[in-house]
Order: sequence, then C-alpha cells, then structure tokens
Amino acid sequence: MATIDVFDIKKNKVGEMDLNDAVFNGDVKEYLIHEAVKIQLANRRAGTVAVKNRSAVSGGGKKPFRQKGTGQARQGCIRAPHYPGGGVAFGPQPKTYNLSMNKKARKGALRSALSLMYKENKLTVLDALNIEQVSTKSFVGVLNGFALHKTLIVIDGVNHNLELSARNIKDVKVLKTEGLNIFDIMKYQSIIFTQDAVRKVEGALLS
Repeated sequence: MATIDVFDIKKNKVGEMDLNDAVFNGDVKEYLIHEAVKIQLANRRAGTVAVKNRSAVSGGGKKPFRQKGTGQARQGCIRAPHYPGGGVAFGPQPKTYNLSMNKKARKGALRSALSLMYKENKLTVLDALNIEQVSTKSFVGVLNGFALHKTLIVIDGVNHNLELSARNIKDVKVLKTEGLNIFDIMKYQSIIFTQDAVRKVEGALLS
C-alpha cells in the first residue's frame, strides 16, 4: 500500500497515512485522461455563435429590378450573400458541443490522474488547513514554505478563511472534494490535499 508523509501548515511532519493503491497508485491510463479532458473542455463551449442568413436580414422584400431587359444579371433580392448588407452564406449557427463519458470511465480517468500526480511526487497532504484569519500574505507564506507554485488545493467542506485568502493568488485554486475534476488536476503542477479530503476522494472513486 502506498504511503505519504503528512505535514502541518508550517511543513513540520506530523505523521504518515496510507493511500489506497487503486486511487493513488494505480495504472496511469493516459487515453482515459485525454478523453476526459477533451470531453470536459468540449462541454464548456457555449455554442451560441450565430450569423444572419439571407432570410434573417431585414429588408429586401422585392426584386431590385425587373427580370429582363436591363442588361444586368437577374437578381431576386438585395439581401443575397453577394450584396453589401446581405446575409451570410453557410455561416455558423447555434449548436451543442456536449459529449458524454460513462461514470466508470470518468472515475478511472480521475484515478489515473491522481496516480500520475502521486508517482511524480506532486502530491502533498496536510493534517488540516485551518487559517485563523483572512490573509493572502500569510497564505502565500504557507505555499512558499512548501515551495509550491501553480497549486490546486482540495479541501473537505467549507473553509471561508482559506477560500478568501487564496482567491487573489495567481495560479492557485481551492476546490471542495465534490468539485474535483480531471482538467484542474492536469492543469496545476501540484496538489495539496487535507487528510479528510483524501479519505472522501477515496470513498467517492471506489464506490
């Protein structure tokens, strides 16, 4: 069974904890990680871009001139695509980019991503993240003590002082365990878990 050191916020080692091998030390299936990231980014797309075609552009209710006898090419409407102010031919229309992934594969992707972070020593576990008061400067000092940059912080439950202290720090994001997702895991260079968050994530990914 995999083990990891547990620290307090001053980087003093306070113990060790066992990690479930299936979640934090399993096989890294890169194809699942890639698929999950692709689906998550696709589902973020709004798909609301649109242009007006010739039927949606106002005006142009009659032929600009008679069919024959003018010496010009016949025209049916001044709102055709080749006219200035006309509609757009074959332009983008609203659509959905949503893709889906079954629950088993999604959990497998999360387990693979967490295992990758553990094997690359990018995982840090703290006994707790209790911040006495809202202070961005103090929390930056905590991160600097661990020499961590571009960090994802995963907590169990609400921690207002931590969330407010971290919200203005560049490349730092605080997530509750239920919001843990594949894109953020792969985006950040390191992850900080609280002990309670580790157990909750294990329970969710093994169910």
